[in-house]
Amino acid sequence: MALKKQHDMMAMFSMASMTDVIFLLLIIFMVTSTFVFPSALEVNLPQSSTQTALKPGTRVYIDKEQNIFASFGEEEPQPIEENALLAFLKMTQQQAPESYIALYADEEVPYGKVVEMLEMGARNNLKVVLATKPARKNRNKQ
Repeated sequence: MALKKQHDMMAMFSMASMTDVIFLLLIIFMVTSTFVFPSALEVNLPQSSTQTALKPGTRVYIDKEQNIFASFGEEEPQPIEENALLAFLKMTQQQAPESYIALYADEEVPYGKVVEMLEMGARNNLKVVLATKPARKNRNKQ
């Protein structure tokens, strides 16, 4: 006399609880990502028709009060005195000679100040470029 199994086992399991967990995690990540506030300087850049795709190694910021800030790589911009700026730029250029220095000047900064900074870089063989934001396309003009 052969014994029979009374219950057949299924080799499948329900994915309903797994999808609930995934959706809850997705909602948590979406909500918490809105709480991250980037700490950036308020610099209104002038507009340009083209923009480079290269990422600068060093950034120099001049705000509308003509305060100078500098950062290397992904660091936060730190205030720097104008007389210490050249030494900082030379040091960063030695660390990354293939990179360039981006100058972010507020559009209210006098043109002479911007040219002075660009000339300082040229006199010391530093690759300094003026950063701008791309021009908005005017939809009314065609």
